[in-house]
Amino acid sequence: MYLTEEILEQIRRSVRHAKNSAYYRAYFADIEPEDIRTEDDFRKLPFTDKENLRDAYPLGLCAVPADDVVRIHSSSGTTGTPVIIPYTQKDVDDWAVMFKRCYEMAGITRADRIHITPGYGLWTAGIGFQLGAELLGAMSIPMGPGNTDKQIKMMIDLGSTVLAATSSYALLLAEEIEKRGVKDKIKLRKGVIGSERWGEKMRRRIASELGVELYDIYGLTEIYGPGIGINCQAGDAMHMWTDFLYYEIIDPKTGENAACGESGELVVTTLQKEGAPLIRYRTHDLTREVAEPCACGSDYPRIAAIIGRSDDMVKVKGTMIFPSRVDELLAGVEGVSSEYQIIIDHMNGKDVITVFFETAADGAEGRRAIEKEVEHGFKANIGLTPKARAVGRGELPRSEKKTPRIFDNRY
Repeated sequence: MYLTEEILEQIRRSVRHAKNSAYYRAYFADIEPEDIRTEDDFRKLPFTDKENLRDAYPLGLCAVPADDVVRIHSSSGTTGTPVIIPYTQKDVDDWAVMFKRCYEMAGITRADRIHITPGYGLWTAGIGFQLGAELLGAMSIPMGPGNTDKQIKMMIDLGSTVLAATSSYALLLAEEIEKRGVKDKIKLRKGVIGSERWGEKMRRRIASELGVELYDIYGLTEIYGPGIGINCQAGDAMHMWTDFLYYEIIDPKTGENAACGESGELVVTTLQKEGAPLIRYRTHDLTREVAEPCACGSDYPRIAAIIGRSDDMVKVKGTMIFPSRVDELLAGVEGVSSEYQIIIDHMNGKDVITVFFETAADGAEGRRAIEKEVEHGFKANIGLTPKARAVGRGELPRSEKKTPRIFDNRY
């Protein structure tokens, strides 16, 4: 994304404000905002990472007086020191504006009824979907996660037209609706899916089984929450709300900026955030810039759909395995469903990989043929030979939040 003089001034202002926090005051002790005159000056600023945010626990990032904080959110991670993000009323209002834009980009209007299944509380997801729906003027149905019986009953009785969910829970609901034979009673027309990366095969399954158009919403708690970007009806690339943030794509190994169109890690600098401004925050999400003008006519720049995380891979026998590469591989195997799990064990001095995948194929002979194809594809495309194990549709665990794909039992 091109760094204009206007954006540079916004960055200087954001750095100046960030230094009101105890953490950035120390972290940027030798940095003066006025010295950020060029793009090169900006590139010299140190990155911020989740470890920095953990070091600032609980409120070391807060750049405003405590009296101005109206809400606290925290990341959904379950390990390590939590990341605490304070919000001012302006932050909450700005977030609602961005989320409303996301709904509008997806063709959702105030006539819609938005069925919200992500969690509420410290996690940003549920309340973000609701904020945007209320500003849009649409009916919000704040279900939260779980109780699938009640989810489907309310979906039918209230005539929900938009499903807000993680991809894992959207798939679970789709399977349950199909199993119960109530698809003709469901009025869903669109799905807004976020919180986790999902493969093309999973996307097609959810769209087909629910009969909806799907939209991939992007965000993370550290940068407001979901709603800082979404794809449009013209394609899978996501428009980013660059009046509220500046983004870069970097080489995750070197930290240098990637060439336009080259895959790398997304780095975000907030331009208007008050409670906890972030400078050059490494999201660890892997994507690339899409430079071509969008057919939808929007001038907001785009990034490609997230393909994985730079910290989401595992290394086996010197080979890196990304879930996104496994998605692509399995998508090309006829008879393999979208759901899979990879188990890595260390047995008899060797690393052993087992790939479990779902299939509707019947009979031992048919399943073994698919297993062999998966093993061959894994070796040809990833460079390792796993033990492939076919299981029936619905046998692998489902989740109301994010579904883990890789389980590393070596440590």
